Amino acid sequence: MTMAVDILNARILIVDDQQANVQLLEQLLADAGYSHVSSTMQPQEVCALHRKTPFDLILLDLQMPVMDGFQVMEGLKTNLIDDYLPVIVLTAQPGHKLRALQAGAKDFISKPLDLVEVKTRIHNMLEVRLLYRRLADYNKVLEATVAERTAELRESEARYRSLTELASDWYWEQDENGHFSKVSGPVLEMLGVQVAALLGDAPSARIGGWDEVEREKLRSTIEQRQPFLDFVFHRTCPDGSQQTYQVSGEPMFNSIGRFVGYRGIGVELTAKP
Repeated sequence: MTMAVDILNARILIVDDQQANVQLLEQLLADAGYSHVSSTMQPQEVCALHRKTPFDLILLDLQMPVMDGFQVMEGLKTNLIDDYLPVIVLTAQPGHKLRALQAGAKDFISKPLDLVEVKTRIHNMLEVRLLYRRLADYNKVLEATVAERTAELRESEARYRSLTELASDWYWEQDENGHFSKVSGPVLEMLGVQVAALLGDAPSARIGGWDEVEREKLRSTIEQRQPFLDFVFHRTCPDGSQQTYQVSGEPMFNSIGRFVGYRGIGVELTAKP
């Protein structure tokens, strides 16, 4: 539907305790092509009516017995399905205009009614209201899409992690300072040392037996924020036995291109043919 059709199909409620005013507005709106116009002379019914079938616009008289327009607006605030109060107030009191806007009304029409002004203000108000609603609907769709894509991404990441754990002995992540923030897999049981000692994380680098030339080459690659694939390095254990390891890693960057660390996988080659 076009905006013009949506405007003429908008749900409008007239609230006024004077029958003549209600009839005048009903005739005006009918002549302008509006097809869903309701009215009530009982202001205490407005909140229930709006809760049952929400209106796109409420034309609200301010001076009414039993319950004035200000009280009606306060009541509407408690049961709105959204945070937009679709009210144009009708008043013959200039001093009430500012108070009405402060109470939540979106516009006002002065009495006695100028028919051209009434039609213009109603049309403009409905246009804004429907655009606001379309934006809200779009945001809901966008939020649902983002949630769906996020779920897909997490599922994909879970599958990736599962595959890397099957294809490697450990998965690791480092922060921007080179400290290990995540380690998974049986590396501790397999090596009896922290992964940090393997890749040169300062707190654990005291453990000896590593080929320092290889370790320095790997550190240099990391300092340059370069990826590395199947990097092989060696360690001589205290009992004289040799261990061989292979690691792969890639740098991680955030959405604005800032370096935030490394992630990768590793495997022991010692016992492999």
